[in-house]
Amino acid sequence: MKKLAITASMALAVTLSTSAMAHQQNHGYVTNSNGTIWRTSNGSCLKHSVWTNADAPACDGAPAAAPVAADAAKKFAVFFDFDSATVGNVSQIAQYINGLSKVANVSLVGHADPIGNSAYNMALSQRRAVNVANALTNEGVKPSSISVDYQGESAPVAQCSGRGAELISCLRADRRVDVQISGKS
Repeated sequence: MKKLAITASMALAVTLSTSAMAHQQNHGYVTNSNGTIWRTSNGSCLKHSVWTNADAPACDGAPAAAPVAADAAKKFAVFFDFDSATVGNVSQIAQYINGLSKVANVSLVGHADPIGNSAYNMALSQRRAVNVANALTNEGVKPSSISVDYQGESAPVAQCSGRGAELISCLRADRRVDVQISGKS
């Protein structure tokens, strides 16, 4: 008996809540408190469980206005081994770029640590930036959105002392390509 009473009260509650959510003006559609019909992400009217074919005229079928794209800006860094321009995995960066509705610019700036002569480090930072550009292009990023620059050893971020392997390890942050992305989400 107790189970029957609980089941009956739940059915009554569901029925009452269903009819309360169906706005009289837009019967059959889910609405907000102002009676405006909710729409799905593709612009279709969101039908209520009480919807019938007779309710169809309430939704004019016109898709809702497209959401306004917001400005998007994000920075990444791609790090390199000592004296190397071999690029690791850039799929996460490419996935972010390819997910934007509009890509304004993908700025790549190559860097090197101060070990070695300046001319060699300038060329190494250039190779690093170009290799990252190629890797992003291989992942589907449009080459026309990519700009490449390089600074050699002129913009260090690591503050290191020591010698040998300890110094090389500490300077890892200087062996990088900075990736700055701007566009619309």
